[in-house]
Formats: sequence, C-alpha cells, structure tokens
Amino acid sequence: MADVEIRPFTADDADAVLSVILPIQREEFGIDITADEQPDLRVIPDFYQSGKGQFWVAVKDGAIVGTVGLKDIGNNQAALRKMFVSAEVRGSEHGVAARLLDRLSAHARDAGLTDIFLGTTDKFVAAHRFYEKNGFSEIARSALPRAFPLMAVDSKFYRYKVG
Repeated sequence: MADVEIRPFTADDADAVLSVILPIQREEFGIDITADEQPDLRVIPDFYQSGKGQFWVAVKDGAIVGTVGLKDIGNNQAALRKMFVSAEVRGSEHGVAARLLDRLSAHARDAGLTDIFLGTTDKFVAAHRFYEKNGFSEIARSALPRAFPLMAVDSKFYRYKVG
C-alpha cells in the first residue's frame, strides 16, 4: 500500500486519467461511452477543482492507477464522480480505492461538506459493496438534490453523511 501515492490532479495527468477510466467503462463493463460523452474529463480543473471540490489520482510506479472526483454542487453538498481503480491494484490487499475514498472524505470534512451523493450503474456490483461498506446508503433517485449532475448511465444512487 505504501507504494501508491494519492495526490490532486494536475493538467499533466489528463491523458493518463482517460487511459484509466475509458477501458474500465468500455472493456470491463461494456458501457458504450466515449471521452467526448464525458466532457468533465476534459476540464477537470474547472469542473472538479473549484468551490469545495477536488479531483485526486492514485499513482503507482509513476503511472496513474486510480481516480476519484468530488464535484461541489452547492449547499455544502457534493457529488462523488469518476471513482475508478485499475484491475491490477483493486482489492483490499492494495487499498487503493479505500485510500482514494479516505482522502476524499477528509477533504469533505475539512471543507465543511455535509453530504456526498453518487450515482452509478447497476453493473458495478463490487463498487456497490465497497460504497455500502464505507458508510454510503442507497437512496431513491428522487432523493437526490436538484443540483446533482446525473449521468445517462446512472441507475443506482447513494448518499454519505459527512461527519
């Protein structure tokens, strides 16, 4: 675990972030989505790294192996987006997802956020277990704040009370 660094996204990370996220979406889970259909990934500093938001990358041996974004949606609430971890460093033995979520949670507390919401596809079953194990509760789509940035593929929703 110590060989993975969690740090904020920089502009030089843009292509590497896409090279982690797109193959997981398209090849592992068969979601027909392109980079162009995810414009937030082309403007990470503006979309995520503003207000109380942030975007982090997990780096192992100089390569990005994980991502997570926190989008400020106002009212001391945020949306967790783009949490992806490369297959070779998944699982509790590596702790990459847990460390990304820990960094995000600490930032949320420090920033005074009260709630974090997320939407995911029903295909990400292991992710559902991970979120539930880490204090996220499933909610109905109708319980999302109006400002929540819905994605077309979102079919399952969660809320985390920061505290």
